[in-house]
Amino acid sequence: MEKFIDNLSPMDLMRSEKMSLVQLIIPVESAHRAVSYLGELGLLQFRDLNAEKSPFQRTFVNQVKRCGEMSRKLRFFKDQIIKAGLLSSIHPVVEPDVELEELEMQLAEHEHELIEMNSNSEKLRQTYNELLEFKMVLIKAGSFLVSNNNQAVAEEWELSENVYSSDRYVEASSLLEQQMRTADQSGLRFISGIIFQSKALRFERMLFRATRGNMLFNQAPAGEEIMDPLSAEMVKKTVFVVFFSGEQARTKILKICEAFGANCYPVPDDFSKQRQITREILSRLSELETTLDAGIRHQNKALTSIGYHLTQWMSMVRREKAVYDTLNMLNFDVTKKCLVGEGWCPVFAKAKVQEALQRATFDSNSQVGSIFHVMDAVESPPTYFRTNHFTNAYQEIVDAYGIARYQEANPAVYTVVTFPFLFAVMFGDWGHGICLLLGALVLIARESRLSTQKLGSFMEMLFGGRYVLLLMSLFSIYCGLIYNEFFSVPFHIFGGSAYKCRDATCSDAHSAGLIKFRDPYPFGVDPSWRGSRSELPFLNSLKMKMSILLGVAQMNLGIILSYFNARFFRSSLDIRYQFVPQMIFLNSLFGYLSLLIIIKWCIGSQADLYHVMIYMFLSPTDDLGENELFWGQRPLQIVLLLLALVAVPWMLFPKPFILKKLHSERFQGRNYGMLVSSEFDPDVEPDSAREHHEEFNFSEVFVHQMIHSIEFVLGAVSNTASYLRLWALSLAHSELSTVFYEKVLLLAWGYDNVVIRLTGLAVFAFATAFILLMMETLSAFLHALRLHWVEFQNKFYHGDGYKFKPFSFALITEDDD
Repeated sequence: MEKFIDNLSPMDLMRSEKMSLVQLIIPVESAHRAVSYLGELGLLQFRDLNAEKSPFQRTFVNQVKRCGEMSRKLRFFKDQIIKAGLLSSIHPVVEPDVELEELEMQLAEHEHELIEMNSNSEKLRQTYNELLEFKMVLIKAGSFLVSNNNQAVAEEWELSENVYSSDRYVEASSLLEQQMRTADQSGLRFISGIIFQSKALRFERMLFRATRGNMLFNQAPAGEEIMDPLSAEMVKKTVFVVFFSGEQARTKILKICEAFGANCYPVPDDFSKQRQITREILSRLSELETTLDAGIRHQNKALTSIGYHLTQWMSMVRREKAVYDTLNMLNFDVTKKCLVGEGWCPVFAKAKVQEALQRATFDSNSQVGSIFHVMDAVESPPTYFRTNHFTNAYQEIVDAYGIARYQEANPAVYTVVTFPFLFAVMFGDWGHGICLLLGALVLIARESRLSTQKLGSFMEMLFGGRYVLLLMSLFSIYCGLIYNEFFSVPFHIFGGSAYKCRDATCSDAHSAGLIKFRDPYPFGVDPSWRGSRSELPFLNSLKMKMSILLGVAQMNLGIILSYFNARFFRSSLDIRYQFVPQMIFLNSLFGYLSLLIIIKWCIGSQADLYHVMIYMFLSPTDDLGENELFWGQRPLQIVLLLLALVAVPWMLFPKPFILKKLHSERFQGRNYGMLVSSEFDPDVEPDSAREHHEEFNFSEVFVHQMIHSIEFVLGAVSNTASYLRLWALSLAHSELSTVFYEKVLLLAWGYDNVVIRLTGLAVFAFATAFILLMMETLSAFLHALRLHWVEFQNKFYHGDGYKFKPFSFALITEDDD
């Protein structure tokens, strides 16, 4: 048996790749190019040899700062392009990379140019907005002054004539102190301006309270939306005119205007002056519009030119920053002429790494070559599995629970099949399966296009699991054919039913039942079970027993994988005192239950398995009577019960005492030679050398073994019961489908009314899509996930490793900016 196992061909995904700890000694003149080539290769994970240093104490901190500053400028360019609506101008072009210094100068020039253009544009936009607001105030406030034909207003209005006669009236309009001059304190005055429409009501209330009602407030909508310079959004504003009397009231009103962000503009009461100023403003507005349009065109042209190279520049800066960050993880040797680095590398990639270093030496015209040699490692190496588009999603499902320990058995190999199958057991309906299949095929057909697009979090998750969805849908169709359910409706796909009515009218079909008249239905559930009086008991019994069989089979698979782990790491203790008693305990109880289920199905017995299993513990020597399924069942049960009882102390006691004995013998000098020879043996568990040097604590080991044994004994019961969720969710999915079909679609179809029928069809489609295809899919997915993480993987999977994260340009994302 051992020879047969040793001769089996290795599986690529069963064990993680063998790793080597390597040391690199690279001349300074070729270090940058060597690290760049290793980044393109993406098969070396560097160790940080300067972990005790802060980022500001490292060698290449200035280069990292420069790259960070260039990244900031590139983000600024991208924000400007998005703000201008020119995102389509960003094209991924392939051009020769420019030197970092040249790129730095180009980016500085472009930033200076854009900042200057933005500054000029903001000033012009502010002037344009002030003129536009002034025009609106003149139009609206002028109508208030005409309607209020009060001579006192004209006599007491103090407006400086030079404000309007000079060309600086626009600048003067923003200075509230120049709006009015000192006037007779007993006269009536007014202040006009414009404010956000959302603040107008609060503004009026504040003015009323501040002046104690001694004011008259008139307002009117501005009529046009004005761009807010802070948010760059179009906002609605309101023109107001406040009539008041007294210098103290004027001071209060001006302070309130400033607090509410209201812009005040002087309006002459002379109608001819109003028309003259309005004509001048319209002329200036026309000139400013022309200037702004020309500025926007010039800015868009500059941004389009930048956008053409932006993707390449951002990629180049990210790569350069990553190179210098990696160089900061290396140390100088004593001569200060070479950089020394260490890292993990897969064994198969050592030749590729050496080739990249040689190429870097040649391309940089270095007189000294790089040195590459393998080091002995005490710590456990990282875990690395080579995956493709199909297997990556299943590996991610396993990694979400925990990264595999170095070279322990990988559950993803079996998850590829068992995960979608257990999902399908709960989701089995070949109509719903076809819907999922269509969705999966759409994602796979658009794989090349969707992989280059930026997707939302939900769509990204759905696209990443497209092949999981594909197998889930295929297995759902298979299980749906077994259950014979198409949107809960059975079909005679594989021939006629094996049952028929007792008479021609079938009047007693639901009361007396049907009679069997020919061989059983060839595949799956006979469609005649649908609607019969024993439909629910039959399906409950079938799915419950099937769930137990699947659960016991998968748990046995997990225990068998623990054997292969122990054999791979040469741990004979785990085989003798963990694998063997666990197999005996699980199969003495639940393996025996599975055997009874199969025998009962084969011989068609009416035995009560609940009674058999309960009295196997309560009264193992009693006669089974009509519940006996085969000869010798009672003595077999007694033997199995005794084996299960023996397996518990077998798991608990021997291993801690044997470990204590080995530890005492080791430190009596007998096994020092074996310890040294296995310390760096690649075939031995990688952290075993480290464990030899740790202090042995018998009480801690014994407690750990006791917890593990109790957990397995209780878990054997609870985990088997947990697999009954396969039966529960399958039944729930089937019953929900039946309710929506019978109580919604058929009920609506019973009315001779098109509106009612269409309404029923719409409700049925909505319920099918959102409840059965979305919520039920998510529910079955999560339950299948739990069965793999807890019930399956806890039998053999430690999941306490760490992932191999090589330095690779392909793994650098925009978030790394």
